[in-house]
Amino acid sequence: MPSTVIVTIVVIAVFLFSLLLVVLARFRRCPSDKVLVIYGKVGTNKDGSARSAKCVHGGAAFIWPVIQSYQYLDLTPMSINVDLTNALSHQNIRVDVPSRFTVGISVEPGVMQNAAERLLGLKLSEIQELAKDIIFGQLRLVIATMDIEEINTDRDKFLEAVSHNVETELKKIGLRLINVNVTDITDESGYIEALGKEAAAKAINDAKKSVAEKNRDGSIGEAIAVKDQRISVAESDASAIAGENESKAAIALSDAVRREKEAEAQRRAIAAEKIAAAKALEEAYAAEQAAEQARAEREFATQQADVITTARVEKERRELEAEAEAEQRRRKAKGEADAIYATMEAQARGMQEILAKQAEGYSRIVAAAGGDTSAAIQMMLVDKIEELTRIQVEAIKSLQIDKITVWDSMGGSGGAPTTANFLSGMMKSIPPLSETMRMAGIQIPEFLGKQIDEAQESAADKAAEELQA
Repeated sequence: MPSTVIVTIVVIAVFLFSLLLVVLARFRRCPSDKVLVIYGKVGTNKDGSARSAKCVHGGAAFIWPVIQSYQYLDLTPMSINVDLTNALSHQNIRVDVPSRFTVGISVEPGVMQNAAERLLGLKLSEIQELAKDIIFGQLRLVIATMDIEEINTDRDKFLEAVSHNVETELKKIGLRLINVNVTDITDESGYIEALGKEAAAKAINDAKKSVAEKNRDGSIGEAIAVKDQRISVAESDASAIAGENESKAAIALSDAVRREKEAEAQRRAIAAEKIAAAKALEEAYAAEQAAEQARAEREFATQQADVITTARVEKERRELEAEAEAEQRRRKAKGEADAIYATMEAQARGMQEILAKQAEGYSRIVAAAGGDTSAAIQMMLVDKIEELTRIQVEAIKSLQIDKITVWDSMGGSGGAPTTANFLSGMMKSIPPLSETMRMAGIQIPEFLGKQIDEAQESAADKAAEELQA
C-alpha cells in the first residue's frame, strides 16, 4: 500500500475523531433538577419572530458552536419567610400575618420560557427577593378584600385566595408556588383574640348546657322507674292487705309522691338551665366588653394621633407666620432706614448746593469789588440797610403802651408832656445805624451816614406818634 494512501487514511481518521470530540463536547445532557437554557440563534416562533431562548428539562441537546450558548436554571425549591405586618383588612383593622412560602422555577413550557427570559443569570438570593416583593403585594391585596372573621375562621379560603393570586403573578417571571404556610394571625387592636375568647366561651356554655340536659333526662328517667316500681308494689300490697280501697289510697299516695318528684326534677332542670344560660350570658358579656374596650383604645389612639398631628401642623404654621412677619418687619425697617438715609442725603446735597451757590455769589461780589473783601462786605451791608433799619424799629413797635404807666406832674417845665418825652426818649435810645456800622468795623460815607441817621430818627418819631396814638 502506497504511503500517500496511508497518510490520507490517517488524516481522515484524525479529522473524524476530532469531529467526534467536538460533537461530544457540544452535546449537553440536562439533569432532572435543572433546566437547560439554550440562547443565541435558536429558531423562530409561530408568528415568525426570533425566539429568545430554548428550554430543555430532561434529555439532552446539541449546542451549536459560535451561534449558540447555554446556561442552567436550578429547580431547587426556595423557602421565603414573609413577615407581613400592619396589613389593612377589609374592616380597616391592621393585622400581622407571618408566613412562609415555598417557590421554585416552573417546568411548564410557557412559564419555563418566562423564567429563561427573566431569571437567567440571577443569583438565588436575587430571585428570592424578587419573589418576596411579589408575595408581599399579593398578600396585602388578598387581606384587603377579606374580613377578619374570614381570615381567622375560614383559613382554607384565605390560603386558596393567597395561592391563586400569588401563583398568577409568580408565573409571569417563571416561578411556581409549591406551598404556603401561615403560622399565626394577630392584630394590633386585639380583635382576633376577642373573637377567640368569644368562641371559647360559647363552646364552654354549649357543653355545660348539654351536661345539664343529660342530667335532667337521667333524673326524669330515674323518677319514672321509681314511680313504676312504687305503683307495682302499692298495687300488690293494696290487693293483698287492704283490698280495693286501700289500693286506691295507695295509688293516690303514689300519685302524690310521683307528682312531687316530677315537680322537684322539673324545678332542678329549669334551675340548671337558667344557671347555665346566666353563665353563658356573663361570659359573652365579658367577651363583648373586652372587644369594646379594645375598640375604644384603638379609637382613642386614632383621635390622639389626629389631635397631635393637627397641633403640630398649627405650631409649624404659626412659626412660619411669625418668621414671615419678622422678615416683613425687618424689610420694612430697612426700607424706612434707606428712605431716611436718602432724605438726609438729599438734604445734605441741597445744603451743599446752597452753600456752593452762596460761595459762588460771594466770590463774584469780591471780584466786582476788585478783590477788596472789605469793600465787598460794605456792598453787602449797604444792600441790607433797609432790612436792618426795619429790624431796629421793630424792636419797640410791638410794645404794649397801654401797659405802661407814666406819672406826669406837668410841673413848671412848660415843655412837652412826660408821656411824649418818654416815648421820644425810648425811640432815641436805639443806637444810630451809622454807629452800629462803625461798631461792626464798617466805614460808610459821611453823607450816607447822615441820611441814614435822619431816616432812622424820622422813623423813630413816626413810630412814637403811632404808639402814643
